[in-house]
Amino acid sequence: MTRGKSGGSLPPGASYPKEKAVRAGYIAVIVVGALMASAALADGASLFKERTCWSCHGKDGKHPLIPDYPRIAGQGAAYAERQMLDIKSGARSNGNSAAMKGVMVIVTDEEIKLLAQYVSTLDP
Repeated sequence: MTRGKSGGSLPPGASYPKEKAVRAGYIAVIVVGALMASAALADGASLFKERTCWSCHGKDGKHPLIPDYPRIAGQGAAYAERQMLDIKSGARSNGNSAAMKGVMVIVTDEEIKLLAQYVSTLDP
Protein backbone atom coordinates (compact mmCIF):
# COMPACT_ATOMS: atom_id res chain seq x y z
CA MET A 1 0.00 0.00 0.00
CA THR A 2 1.16 3.50 -0.75
CA ARG A 3 0.63 6.52 1.39
CA GLY A 4 -1.80 9.03 -0.13
CA LYS A 5 -1.53 12.81 0.09
CA SER A 6 -4.20 12.96 2.78
CA GLY A 7 -2.46 10.30 4.83
CA GLY A 8 -4.75 7.46 3.72
CA SER A 9 -3.52 4.32 2.02
CA LEU A 10 -4.14 3.31 -1.58
CA PRO A 11 -3.74 -0.14 -3.06
CA PRO A 12 -0.67 -0.65 -5.31
CA GLY A 13 -1.16 0.98 -8.75
CA ALA A 14 -4.06 3.14 -7.57
CA SER A 15 -3.98 6.91 -7.88
CA TYR A 16 -6.11 9.84 -6.95
CA PRO A 17 -8.76 11.10 -9.39
CA LYS A 18 -6.91 14.42 -9.76
CA GLU A 19 -3.73 12.59 -10.81
CA LYS A 20 -5.74 10.54 -13.32
CA ALA A 21 -7.27 13.72 -14.72
CA VAL A 22 -3.82 15.28 -15.14
CA ARG A 23 -2.54 12.15 -16.92
CA ALA A 24 -5.63 12.11 -19.14
CA GLY A 25 -5.01 15.77 -19.98
CA TYR A 26 -1.41 15.01 -21.00
CA ILE A 27 -2.57 12.13 -23.16
CA ALA A 28 -5.25 14.30 -24.78
CA VAL A 29 -2.67 16.97 -25.61
CA ILE A 30 -0.39 14.37 -27.20
CA VAL A 31 -3.23 12.85 -29.26
CA VAL A 32 -4.56 16.22 -30.41
CA GLY A 33 -1.04 17.35 -31.29
CA ALA A 34 -0.46 14.22 -33.36
CA LEU A 35 -3.77 14.69 -35.17
CA MET A 36 -2.97 18.34 -35.89
CA ALA A 37 0.47 17.41 -37.22
CA SER A 38 -1.11 14.78 -39.45
CA ALA A 39 -3.65 17.30 -40.74
CA ALA A 40 -0.89 19.85 -41.35
CA LEU A 41 1.05 17.32 -43.45
CA ALA A 42 -2.09 16.50 -45.42
CA ASP A 43 -2.67 20.23 -45.95
CA GLY A 44 0.97 20.64 -47.00
CA ALA A 45 0.65 17.80 -49.50
CA SER A 46 -2.50 19.39 -50.95
CA LEU A 47 -0.85 22.79 -51.12
CA PHE A 48 2.18 21.28 -52.85
CA LYS A 49 -0.18 20.25 -55.67
CA GLU A 50 -2.53 23.25 -55.59
CA ARG A 51 0.22 25.89 -55.60
CA THR A 52 1.98 23.98 -58.41
CA CYS A 53 5.19 23.40 -56.46
CA TRP A 54 5.44 19.99 -58.11
CA SER A 55 5.59 21.49 -61.60
CA CYS A 56 9.11 22.84 -60.99
CA HIS A 57 10.37 20.72 -58.09
CA GLY A 58 8.89 17.38 -59.20
CA LYS A 59 6.02 15.39 -57.70
CA ASP A 60 8.36 13.93 -55.09
CA GLY A 61 10.38 17.11 -54.53
CA LYS A 62 13.56 15.49 -55.82
CA HIS A 63 13.20 15.54 -59.60
CA PRO A 64 13.08 19.23 -60.60
CA LEU A 65 11.98 20.38 -64.03
CA ILE A 66 15.46 21.68 -64.83
CA PRO A 67 18.76 20.87 -63.08
CA ASP A 68 19.11 24.46 -61.77
CA TYR A 69 15.96 24.17 -59.64
CA PRO A 70 16.59 22.78 -56.16
CA ARG A 71 15.68 19.37 -54.90
CA ILE A 72 13.56 20.25 -51.90
CA ALA A 73 12.65 16.80 -50.55
CA GLY A 74 13.93 16.39 -47.00
CA GLN A 75 14.98 20.03 -46.70
CA GLY A 76 14.81 21.30 -43.13
CA ALA A 77 11.42 22.88 -42.41
CA ALA A 78 12.88 26.06 -40.90
CA TYR A 79 15.28 26.49 -43.82
CA ALA A 80 12.59 25.90 -46.46
CA GLU A 81 10.22 28.29 -44.70
CA ARG A 82 12.88 31.01 -44.49
CA GLN A 83 13.73 30.66 -48.19
CA MET A 84 10.09 30.93 -49.24
CA LEU A 85 9.46 33.92 -46.97
CA ASP A 86 12.60 35.64 -48.27
CA ILE A 87 11.59 35.06 -51.89
CA LYS A 88 8.08 36.31 -51.17
CA SER A 89 9.34 39.49 -49.43
CA GLY A 90 12.07 40.14 -51.99
CA ALA A 91 14.86 39.70 -49.43
CA ARG A 92 16.13 36.88 -51.63
CA SER A 93 16.36 37.71 -55.31
CA ASN A 94 19.33 35.66 -56.45
CA GLY A 95 19.54 32.59 -58.65
CA ASN A 96 16.22 31.23 -59.82
CA SER A 97 14.20 32.93 -57.11
CA ALA A 98 12.51 35.09 -59.78
CA ALA A 99 10.79 31.93 -61.05
CA MET A 100 9.13 31.50 -57.63
CA LYS A 101 8.35 35.16 -57.02
CA GLY A 102 5.18 35.05 -59.14
CA VAL A 103 3.84 32.02 -57.28
CA MET A 104 4.70 33.25 -53.80
CA VAL A 105 2.26 36.17 -54.02
CA ILE A 106 -0.65 33.69 -53.84
CA VAL A 107 0.81 31.71 -50.91
CA THR A 108 0.07 32.91 -47.38
CA ASP A 109 2.66 32.79 -44.61
CA GLU A 110 0.66 30.02 -42.91
CA GLU A 111 0.64 28.02 -46.15
CA ILE A 112 4.40 28.54 -46.42
CA LYS A 113 4.79 27.01 -42.97
CA LEU A 114 2.64 24.01 -43.98
CA LEU A 115 4.56 23.57 -47.24
CA ALA A 116 7.88 23.73 -45.42
CA GLN A 117 6.74 21.11 -42.90
CA TYR A 118 5.54 18.89 -45.72
CA VAL A 119 8.70 19.02 -47.86
CA SER A 120 10.79 18.32 -44.76
CA THR A 121 9.01 14.94 -44.46
CA LEU A 122 9.72 13.87 -48.04
CA ASP A 123 12.41 11.27 -48.52
CA PRO A 124 15.46 13.03 -50.00
